[in-house]
Amino acid sequence: MRENDNIAATLLAWYDLHAREMPWRVSPQARKAGVRPDPYAIWLSEIMLQQTTVATVRDYFRRFIARWPTVRDLAAAEDADVMGEWAGLGYYARARNLLKCARAVVAEHEGVFPADHAALLRLPGIGPYTAAAVSSIAFDLPHAVLDGNVERVMARIYNLHTPLPEAKPQLMIQADKHTPAVRPGDYAQAVMDLGATICTPKSPACGICPWRTPCSARAAGTAAELPRKTPKKAKPVRHGTVYLGRRKDGAWLLETRPEKGLLGGMLGWPGSDWVDAGLPHPESDPPAQGKWSASPGDVRHTFTHFHLILRVMTADLAQDCTPHRGSFKQPDAFCPSDLPTVMRKAFDLLRSDATPHGTEGGTLL
Repeated sequence: MRENDNIAATLLAWYDLHAREMPWRVSPQARKAGVRPDPYAIWLSEIMLQQTTVATVRDYFRRFIARWPTVRDLAAAEDADVMGEWAGLGYYARARNLLKCARAVVAEHEGVFPADHAALLRLPGIGPYTAAAVSSIAFDLPHAVLDGNVERVMARIYNLHTPLPEAKPQLMIQADKHTPAVRPGDYAQAVMDLGATICTPKSPACGICPWRTPCSARAAGTAAELPRKTPKKAKPVRHGTVYLGRRKDGAWLLETRPEKGLLGGMLGWPGSDWVDAGLPHPESDPPAQGKWSASPGDVRHTFTHFHLILRVMTADLAQDCTPHRGSFKQPDAFCPSDLPTVMRKAFDLLRSDATPHGTEGGTLL
């Protein structure tokens, strides 16, 4: 066997004993017994796991699979239902692409994910990483999977000090070199598990690592320093306003955000544009006539590229109120948990505020 084959075999033997249990994963024992992974489940989990942790994704995945067991079921789903189930996972363009991809699989591939890397790349929302993950895990094709865990493992095995993201091409070469022709799907999951459980960002457990012998960073004493990263620029701060209005019968005033842009297609509170801090507070007419007042405190939320601070305006609205924006929804027609996190924070701020609102003695809650 080549040296790289020996290294892969060592990791696979470790994985056979220590594989993490996940609702979308087929265990190495079941796989050896002939059980094949569901490409739909693998694809769905990989889309959910982008920029998100396994612990967060488990329950979302279970709810999605229970509600839409197949890609055909998901393709036929209402957009609003899918966006509601996605609420809280963030990066909402993923949910929109999820629907586009499911519908493309049904329309172009008769509801079956193609067992072809190039064909997967042509589907909406599937980039190089997801195509490699589905190819290897679902179809056992030898495509290297390079996520943050694998980057860290490869940087340490080879004691590579080039900072990320500049080091990505070099790390991909090493990851590809180690991907075996035998059990590539299990190997892809094994190296990710290694990074998640042993070769961790802080205090790696080198003493029990199956790759401790070939690891150059362990030998050099630099494992905890790697991978190096180019310092990030400070995130800018933006601010804006949201309006939480409730009619006398308990209906809330909500609107569906435009398809393009942050939180696209999601249900939320009407509000202003978000502008950079230091600029005048963005002007925005209230979405309906009423006595609007500022709630004590504000909402703070961090997106990928900026921090956001929102002023929350509240009002009790007349039963015959005709809004300029949005529409009223009864409490049984939506759930606060269906809202994006930043919008739910505004609701939670209002709920925790004991100060009466408007002239009706605080009937908002």
